[in-house]
Amino acid sequence: MRGPHNILRLVRTGATLERTGAMTVVLEAFEAPRPLRIVARSLALPFKWLGYKGDPSMPPATRALTALGPAYIKFGQVLSTRPDVVGDDLARQLRVLQDKLPPFPVDVARIEVAKELGRPVDEMFSDFSEPVAAASIAQVHKARLADSGEEVAVKVLRPGIERAFARDVDAFYLAARMIELFSPGSRRLRPMEVITHFDGVVQGELDLRLESSAASEFAANTKNDAGFQLPAIKWEYSARRVMTLGWADGVPMGDNDAIDDAGHDRVALSERVLQLFLQHALRDGYFHADMHQGNLKVAPNGDIIAYDFGIMGHIDEYTRRVYAEILYGFIRKDYKRVAEVHFEAGYVPADKDVDEFARALRAVGEPIFGMDATRISMGRLLSYLFEVTERFGMETRTELILLQRTMVVVEGVARSLNPHINIWQVASPTVTDYITKSIGPRAVISDLTKTARVMARFGPRLPVLVEAALIRQANPDLPPKRPFKRWIALAGVLGLAGGAGLALTLGAVI
Repeated sequence: MRGPHNILRLVRTGATLERTGAMTVVLEAFEAPRPLRIVARSLALPFKWLGYKGDPSMPPATRALTALGPAYIKFGQVLSTRPDVVGDDLARQLRVLQDKLPPFPVDVARIEVAKELGRPVDEMFSDFSEPVAAASIAQVHKARLADSGEEVAVKVLRPGIERAFARDVDAFYLAARMIELFSPGSRRLRPMEVITHFDGVVQGELDLRLESSAASEFAANTKNDAGFQLPAIKWEYSARRVMTLGWADGVPMGDNDAIDDAGHDRVALSERVLQLFLQHALRDGYFHADMHQGNLKVAPNGDIIAYDFGIMGHIDEYTRRVYAEILYGFIRKDYKRVAEVHFEAGYVPADKDVDEFARALRAVGEPIFGMDATRISMGRLLSYLFEVTERFGMETRTELILLQRTMVVVEGVARSLNPHINIWQVASPTVTDYITKSIGPRAVISDLTKTARVMARFGPRLPVLVEAALIRQANPDLPPKRPFKRWIALAGVLGLAGGAGLALTLGAVI
């Protein structure tokens, strides 16, 4: 489906922005230079009649994105958390995309629930309300279980949402291909891989069984985290297009007035939401990757409640250590070490100069420290960072896309609660604690111990491998049978086994 017919979809994107008045709003929010504004308007104006009209009662940007479809709405949700990038007015307009989109009728939802769960709705739920929240992919109804009387939230996918997303992502693939074709310099950003990654994430979000499983794993990881709650999954009332979980009472994270009226400390909340994200990403390698205000509440006791687990991020232990060292280096203003970590991880080509890269990173990092958050232009900072990465040939790391995007979103949530928050100062204790535990003698011993456990599974095969190697050494005329691989494997097994044994010994001593 990634054929030329999708050009119409892309043309309609620009035409819709122009027709709804969003083109001017977006260009102004991003402080686009005058020549770019003239070119963008000139290209979109002739096709204005092709644009979607949208809902005239909505603000221009919200009107355009809702008319264009769910993938565009997802993009708007991210921007709504970044008033420092798009401005307070546009961020406020886009915030309705988080959970206040037009719902579909409750009768349609009841039909979907009955079809998915195989039982009449009235048999399962004594109450089933009108939609209480509607987002780009699904909407939520408040219900009460017939057998226990417990209040629950029932999430139901929008009818036809799978096809709608496929259409949007299909056009994105074409746009990515066109970018690679007409802008060779952008290939280092791997636009096709980025869209492929996004496509995979979305497909997972469209199966609520996977979301239920993700919520269960996330709950197990975070059960001891102070000031953090997750609603319990009701597996017997969940399926592919329906998900039921405990009802979460609290005020929306995006409503500062309600938070203040409830007597909660917004400064403490802003710090906790950032530290919780870093704990989950670094400690567990498994984090909520859609932590905008629409997916967060503040419980009556002040706990942060998270829900909507359709997008979860996972990073392996090695990548977590690299990420933590980069953050730690910025916190300590050790730009040389930050640069070295980029080179060691292969993020920057080896033929580049590490000292020059360190100086470029200093120019990015220094304006951040000791400055009031309200005086930092994140838009200009990101623009300069992009120039630095382009100059040094850094490629997009698709495995870090969710981590980077979520960091941007969580930072936006924290700033919306406390505009004066010092992100680096708040992050320092969590990152420092992780570095202390993951890098050093104890971490080395822990790694070797894990290696020993893995090698123990191959213990029964060691005699056979040794015997085969000795036979071949004693009979060199035998036809070779991958001799180098066998010897390398044997040496590796014996070496790792010895190292693991040393680790276990040291571990017992310490």
